[in-house]
Amino acid sequence: MIKYIMNTAVLSWKPLICLFLICIMETPKAETKEAARVFIDGTLTVSAHNPAGSSISLSYISSAAISVVNDTRFLRGVELIITVPQAYLAYRGSLAVAVYADMGQTAPEWEADDSLHTGVTDIEGDLIFLEPIPNKIQTVFQLPLRSGHGLRTTPYVTVANRLVPSESFPILVRIMPIIKGISETVENMTFTLTAKPVLSNEGALSLNFRYPEQLQDRPFVLLIDDVLIEQVNDIHLLKEGEHHLLVLSEDFRNENRTFFIERSKTLTLTIDLQDPTPLIFFEAPEKAVIYVDNEPVPADRPLAAEPGKHEIKIQLNDYVIIRPITVQKGKTYKISLLVDLQISEK
Repeated sequence: MIKYIMNTAVLSWKPLICLFLICIMETPKAETKEAARVFIDGTLTVSAHNPAGSSISLSYISSAAISVVNDTRFLRGVELIITVPQAYLAYRGSLAVAVYADMGQTAPEWEADDSLHTGVTDIEGDLIFLEPIPNKIQTVFQLPLRSGHGLRTTPYVTVANRLVPSESFPILVRIMPIIKGISETVENMTFTLTAKPVLSNEGALSLNFRYPEQLQDRPFVLLIDDVLIEQVNDIHLLKEGEHHLLVLSEDFRNENRTFFIERSKTLTLTIDLQDPTPLIFFEAPEKAVIYVDNEPVPADRPLAAEPGKHEIKIQLNDYVIIRPITVQKGKTYKISLLVDLQISEK
Protein backbone atom coordinates (compact mmCIF):
# COMPACT_ATOMS: atom_id res chain seq x y z
CA MET A 1 0.00 0.00 0.00
CA ILE A 2 2.74 2.45 1.04
CA LYS A 3 4.94 1.45 -1.89
CA TYR A 4 2.04 2.07 -4.26
CA ILE A 5 1.41 5.53 -2.79
CA MET A 6 5.03 6.54 -3.09
CA ASN A 7 5.53 5.17 -6.61
CA THR A 8 2.42 6.86 -7.96
CA ALA A 9 3.79 10.17 -6.66
CA VAL A 10 6.93 9.83 -8.79
CA LEU A 11 6.99 11.61 -12.16
CA SER A 12 7.21 9.41 -15.21
CA TRP A 13 9.92 11.25 -17.08
CA LYS A 14 13.39 11.36 -15.58
CA PRO A 15 14.46 14.56 -17.42
CA LEU A 16 11.46 16.40 -16.00
CA ILE A 17 12.32 15.18 -12.49
CA CYS A 18 15.90 16.40 -12.84
CA LEU A 19 14.65 19.80 -14.00
CA PHE A 20 12.32 19.93 -10.96
CA LEU A 21 15.22 19.19 -8.58
CA ILE A 22 17.39 21.86 -10.19
CA CYS A 23 14.62 24.44 -9.80
CA ILE A 24 14.16 23.59 -6.13
CA MET A 25 17.87 23.80 -5.33
CA GLU A 26 18.39 27.04 -7.25
CA THR A 27 15.47 28.78 -5.54
CA PRO A 28 15.92 27.73 -1.89
CA LYS A 29 14.02 30.68 -0.47
CA ALA A 30 10.81 29.85 -2.25
CA GLU A 31 8.37 27.98 -0.03
CA THR A 32 6.67 25.07 -1.80
CA LYS A 33 3.64 24.06 0.23
CA GLU A 34 3.15 20.40 -0.33
CA ALA A 35 0.69 17.81 0.96
CA ALA A 36 1.79 14.20 1.15
CA ARG A 37 0.99 10.92 2.80
CA VAL A 38 4.21 9.64 4.34
CA PHE A 39 5.37 6.77 6.49
CA ILE A 40 7.09 8.00 9.67
CA ASP A 41 9.39 5.49 11.35
CA GLY A 42 10.02 7.58 14.46
CA THR A 43 11.16 10.87 16.00
CA LEU A 44 14.69 12.08 16.71
CA THR A 45 15.25 14.73 19.35
CA VAL A 46 18.01 17.31 18.96
CA SER A 47 19.27 18.90 22.16
CA ALA A 48 22.27 20.96 23.21
CA HIS A 49 22.64 18.46 26.06
CA ASN A 50 23.27 15.61 23.60
CA PRO A 51 26.05 16.76 21.22
CA ALA A 52 26.45 13.27 19.74
CA GLY A 53 22.85 13.28 18.51
CA SER A 54 20.70 10.21 17.83
CA SER A 55 20.04 7.93 14.87
CA ILE A 56 17.23 6.01 13.19
CA SER A 57 17.07 3.42 10.39
CA LEU A 58 14.97 4.27 7.34
CA SER A 59 13.89 2.53 4.15
CA TYR A 60 13.69 4.09 0.68
CA ILE A 61 10.11 5.29 1.33
CA SER A 62 10.18 6.23 5.02
CA SER A 63 10.64 9.40 7.03
CA ALA A 64 11.66 10.66 10.46
CA ALA A 65 10.41 13.62 12.45
CA ILE A 66 13.08 15.87 14.00
CA SER A 67 12.31 17.90 17.14
CA VAL A 68 14.47 20.39 19.03
CA VAL A 69 14.17 20.65 22.80
CA ASN A 70 15.58 22.50 25.80
CA ASP A 71 17.45 25.74 25.22
CA THR A 72 17.74 26.33 21.48
CA ARG A 73 19.67 29.58 22.00
CA PHE A 74 22.86 27.54 21.99
CA LEU A 75 22.12 25.94 18.61
CA ARG A 76 23.46 27.35 15.35
CA GLY A 77 21.79 24.60 13.37
CA VAL A 78 20.79 20.97 13.04
CA GLU A 79 23.07 18.53 11.27
CA LEU A 80 21.59 15.64 9.30
CA ILE A 81 23.87 12.76 8.37
CA ILE A 82 22.64 10.25 5.79
CA THR A 83 24.58 6.97 5.71
CA VAL A 84 23.90 4.57 2.83
CA PRO A 85 25.07 0.98 2.35
CA GLN A 86 27.99 0.36 0.00
CA ALA A 87 25.68 -1.41 -2.44
CA TYR A 88 23.63 1.77 -3.00
CA LEU A 89 26.49 3.42 -4.90
CA ALA A 90 25.62 1.23 -7.89
CA TYR A 91 22.13 2.78 -7.90
CA ARG A 92 23.07 6.41 -7.31
CA GLY A 93 20.55 8.93 -8.53
CA SER A 94 17.63 6.74 -7.46
CA LEU A 95 16.73 8.51 -4.20
CA ALA A 96 16.63 12.01 -2.77
CA VAL A 97 16.41 13.58 0.67
CA ALA A 98 13.55 16.01 1.27
CA VAL A 99 13.01 18.21 4.32
CA TYR A 100 9.65 19.75 5.27
CA ALA A 101 9.02 22.43 7.89
CA ASP A 102 6.05 24.42 9.23
CA MET A 103 3.78 21.44 8.85
CA GLY A 104 0.06 21.63 9.46
CA GLN A 105 -2.17 18.81 10.66
CA THR A 106 -4.34 17.08 8.12
CA ALA A 107 -4.85 13.77 9.87
CA PRO A 108 -6.09 12.62 13.29
CA GLU A 109 -2.73 10.97 13.95
CA TRP A 110 -1.19 14.40 14.66
CA GLU A 111 -0.86 14.50 18.43
CA ALA A 112 -1.83 17.28 20.82
CA ASP A 113 1.78 18.08 21.75
CA ASP A 114 2.57 18.89 18.09
CA SER A 115 4.79 15.84 17.69
CA LEU A 116 4.39 13.65 14.62
CA HIS A 117 2.71 10.28 14.94
CA THR A 118 4.64 7.24 13.70
CA GLY A 119 3.12 5.22 10.89
CA VAL A 120 1.21 6.50 7.87
CA THR A 121 0.48 10.21 8.35
CA ASP A 122 -0.85 13.01 6.16
CA ILE A 123 1.31 16.13 6.28
CA GLU A 124 1.28 19.55 4.68
CA GLY A 125 4.40 21.65 4.91
CA ASP A 126 6.98 23.83 3.24
CA LEU A 127 9.46 21.86 1.17
CA ILE A 128 12.63 23.66 2.22
CA PHE A 129 15.27 21.24 0.99
CA LEU A 130 15.42 18.60 -1.74
CA GLU A 131 18.61 17.03 -3.02
CA PRO A 132 19.57 13.68 -4.56
CA ILE A 133 21.63 11.42 -2.32
CA PRO A 134 25.16 11.83 -3.74
CA ASN A 135 27.58 9.13 -4.71
CA LYS A 136 29.21 8.59 -1.33
CA ILE A 137 28.63 6.51 1.78
CA GLN A 138 27.94 9.40 4.13
CA THR A 139 26.41 12.78 3.32
CA VAL A 140 26.12 15.71 5.73
CA PHE A 141 23.44 18.41 5.48
CA GLN A 142 23.10 21.34 7.88
CA LEU A 143 19.97 23.38 8.52
CA PRO A 144 20.72 26.82 10.05
CA LEU A 145 18.43 27.86 12.90
CA ARG A 146 19.35 31.53 13.24
CA SER A 147 20.84 34.45 11.37
CA GLY A 148 24.58 34.93 11.74
CA HIS A 149 24.95 31.17 12.10
CA GLY A 150 28.35 31.06 10.40
CA LEU A 151 27.66 27.73 8.64
CA ARG A 152 29.27 27.31 5.23
CA THR A 153 28.91 24.80 2.43
CA THR A 154 32.13 22.83 1.84
CA PRO A 155 33.01 19.72 -0.17
CA TYR A 156 31.97 17.75 2.92
CA VAL A 157 28.88 19.63 4.14
CA THR A 158 25.89 21.10 2.31
CA VAL A 159 24.16 23.98 4.11
CA ALA A 160 20.54 24.82 3.31
CA ASN A 161 20.09 28.39 2.14
CA ARG A 162 16.90 28.94 4.15
CA LEU A 163 16.76 29.49 7.91
CA VAL A 164 14.69 26.98 9.85
CA PRO A 165 13.88 28.70 13.18
CA SER A 166 13.01 26.59 16.21
CA GLU A 167 9.32 27.46 15.88
CA SER A 168 9.27 25.66 12.51
CA PHE A 169 9.92 22.32 14.23
CA PRO A 170 9.13 19.48 14.19
CA ILE A 171 10.49 19.03 10.69
CA LEU A 172 10.21 15.94 8.54
CA VAL A 173 13.19 14.31 6.81
CA ARG A 174 12.05 12.02 4.02
CA ILE A 175 13.85 9.59 1.75
CA MET A 176 11.99 9.33 -1.54
CA PRO A 177 12.44 7.82 -5.03
CA ILE A 178 13.18 10.22 -7.88
CA ILE A 179 13.10 7.72 -10.74
CA LYS A 180 10.52 5.29 -11.94
CA GLY A 181 11.12 1.60 -11.38
CA ILE A 182 13.21 1.40 -8.21
CA SER A 183 15.36 -1.72 -8.02
CA GLU A 184 14.25 -4.42 -5.61
CA THR A 185 17.77 -4.27 -4.16
CA VAL A 186 17.24 -0.61 -3.22
CA GLU A 187 13.81 -1.42 -1.79
CA ASN A 188 15.45 -3.80 0.67
CA MET A 189 18.26 -1.45 1.73
CA THR A 190 18.49 0.20 5.15
CA PHE A 191 19.61 3.82 5.40
CA THR A 192 20.70 5.56 8.60
CA LEU A 193 19.69 9.11 9.53
CA THR A 194 21.55 10.84 12.35
CA ALA A 195 20.42 14.22 13.71
CA LYS A 196 22.70 16.21 15.98
CA PRO A 197 23.04 19.83 17.15
CA VAL A 198 25.49 22.29 15.67
CA LEU A 199 26.48 24.14 18.84
CA SER A 200 27.62 27.72 19.19
CA ASN A 201 30.59 28.58 21.41
CA GLU A 202 28.27 30.41 23.80
CA GLY A 203 26.70 29.98 27.19
CA ALA A 204 24.26 32.13 29.14
CA LEU A 205 24.38 34.25 32.27
CA SER A 206 21.33 34.70 34.48
CA LEU A 207 21.62 37.36 37.19
CA ASN A 208 19.57 37.49 40.39
CA PHE A 209 19.91 40.74 42.33
CA ARG A 210 18.84 40.87 45.99
CA TYR A 211 18.26 44.32 47.47
CA PRO A 212 18.60 45.49 51.08
CA GLU A 213 15.15 45.97 52.59
CA GLN A 214 15.61 49.74 52.96
CA LEU A 215 16.99 50.19 49.42
CA GLN A 216 14.52 48.32 47.24
CA ASP A 217 14.75 48.99 43.48
CA ARG A 218 17.41 51.69 43.71
CA PRO A 219 19.28 52.16 40.39
CA PHE A 220 22.73 50.83 39.58
CA VAL A 221 25.00 50.43 36.54
CA LEU A 222 25.93 46.96 35.30
CA LEU A 223 29.00 46.33 33.15
CA ILE A 224 29.96 42.96 31.69
CA ASP A 225 33.41 42.93 30.12
CA ASP A 226 33.31 46.75 30.23
CA VAL A 227 30.12 46.82 28.14
CA LEU A 228 27.10 48.63 29.58
CA ILE A 229 24.12 46.28 30.05
CA GLU A 230 20.77 48.02 29.67
CA GLN A 231 18.41 45.17 30.62
CA VAL A 232 20.00 43.73 33.74
CA ASN A 233 17.30 41.09 34.27
CA ASP A 234 17.63 39.55 30.80
CA ILE A 235 19.46 36.32 30.06
CA HIS A 236 22.82 37.33 28.61
CA LEU A 237 24.49 35.20 25.91
CA LEU A 238 28.28 35.25 26.28
CA LYS A 239 31.20 33.53 24.61
CA GLU A 240 32.65 30.52 26.35
CA GLY A 241 35.43 31.50 28.78
CA GLU A 242 36.22 33.93 31.58
CA HIS A 243 34.28 37.19 32.00
CA HIS A 244 34.18 40.15 34.34
CA LEU A 245 31.17 41.81 35.97
CA LEU A 246 31.05 45.19 37.69
CA VAL A 247 28.17 46.86 39.58
CA LEU A 248 28.46 50.61 40.19
CA SER A 249 26.01 52.62 42.27
CA GLU A 250 25.67 55.55 44.62
CA ASP A 251 23.12 53.57 46.63
CA PHE A 252 24.97 50.25 46.98
CA ARG A 253 28.45 48.96 47.49
CA ASN A 254 30.33 48.36 44.27
CA GLU A 255 30.51 44.69 43.24
CA ASN A 256 33.37 43.20 41.28
CA ARG A 257 33.10 39.56 40.07
CA THR A 258 34.97 37.22 37.75
CA PHE A 259 33.01 34.27 36.39
CA PHE A 260 33.39 31.49 33.82
CA ILE A 261 30.87 30.63 31.09
CA GLU A 262 30.65 27.04 29.86
CA ARG A 263 29.49 26.15 26.36
CA SER A 264 25.75 25.48 26.07
CA LYS A 265 25.18 25.97 29.81
CA THR A 266 23.47 28.68 31.85
CA LEU A 267 25.28 30.13 34.85
CA THR A 268 23.10 31.70 37.56
CA LEU A 269 24.76 34.35 39.72
CA THR A 270 23.09 35.78 42.81
CA ILE A 271 24.40 39.21 43.79
CA ASP A 272 23.49 40.63 47.19
CA LEU A 273 23.46 44.40 46.82
CA GLN A 274 24.71 45.90 50.06
CA ASP A 275 24.14 49.15 51.91
CA PRO A 276 27.09 51.46 51.10
CA THR A 277 27.39 52.76 54.69
CA PRO A 278 31.08 52.33 55.68
CA LEU A 279 31.72 49.55 58.20
CA ILE A 280 34.58 49.37 60.70
CA PHE A 281 35.55 46.05 62.25
CA PHE A 282 37.74 45.92 65.37
CA GLU A 283 40.19 43.29 66.53
CA ALA A 284 41.67 43.85 69.99
CA PRO A 285 42.36 42.03 73.27
CA GLU A 286 39.33 41.31 75.43
CA LYS A 287 40.06 44.02 78.02
CA ALA A 288 40.73 46.74 75.48
CA VAL A 289 38.38 49.73 75.38
CA ILE A 290 37.68 51.24 71.95
CA TYR A 291 36.67 54.86 71.28
CA VAL A 292 35.62 56.47 68.00
CA ASP A 293 35.61 60.28 68.19
CA ASN A 294 35.88 59.90 71.99
CA GLU A 295 32.72 57.79 72.14
CA PRO A 296 33.06 54.18 73.40
CA VAL A 297 31.97 51.55 70.89
CA PRO A 298 31.53 47.77 71.24
CA ALA A 299 34.30 45.63 69.78
CA ASP A 300 32.18 42.54 69.07
CA ARG A 301 30.25 43.93 66.08
CA PRO A 302 30.98 46.24 63.12
CA LEU A 303 30.45 49.97 63.49
CA ALA A 304 28.46 51.81 60.81
CA ALA A 305 30.34 55.09 60.39
CA GLU A 306 29.64 58.29 58.52
CA PRO A 307 31.99 59.02 55.61
CA GLY A 308 34.73 61.46 56.54
CA LYS A 309 37.55 61.82 59.09
CA HIS A 310 37.42 60.06 62.45
CA GLU A 311 39.70 59.42 65.41
CA ILE A 312 40.23 55.89 66.70
CA LYS A 313 41.51 55.39 70.26
CA ILE A 314 42.20 52.02 71.86
CA GLN A 315 43.11 51.78 75.54
CA LEU A 316 44.50 48.62 77.15
CA ASN A 317 45.18 49.27 80.84
CA ASP A 318 47.77 52.08 80.80
CA TYR A 319 48.59 51.63 77.15
CA VAL A 320 46.79 54.04 74.77
CA ILE A 321 47.13 54.36 71.00
CA ILE A 322 45.38 56.96 68.84
CA ARG A 323 45.14 56.94 65.06
CA PRO A 324 43.21 59.08 62.54
CA ILE A 325 41.17 57.41 59.78
CA THR A 326 39.36 58.76 56.72
CA VAL A 327 36.28 56.67 55.95
CA GLN A 328 34.88 56.46 52.42
CA LYS A 329 31.39 55.48 51.32
CA GLY A 330 31.00 51.86 50.34
CA LYS A 331 34.26 50.75 52.00
CA THR A 332 34.93 48.30 54.82
CA TYR A 333 37.76 48.76 57.33
CA LYS A 334 39.43 46.48 59.84
CA ILE A 335 41.31 47.97 62.77
CA SER A 336 43.51 45.60 64.77
CA LEU A 337 45.49 46.11 67.95
CA LEU A 338 48.17 43.47 68.04
CA VAL A 339 50.02 42.83 71.30
CA ASP A 340 53.11 40.72 70.76
CA LEU A 341 56.16 39.67 72.75
CA GLN A 342 59.43 39.43 70.82
CA ILE A 343 62.57 37.84 72.26
CA SER A 344 65.89 38.14 70.52
CA GLU A 345 69.36 37.03 71.42
CA LYS A 346 72.65 38.66 70.40
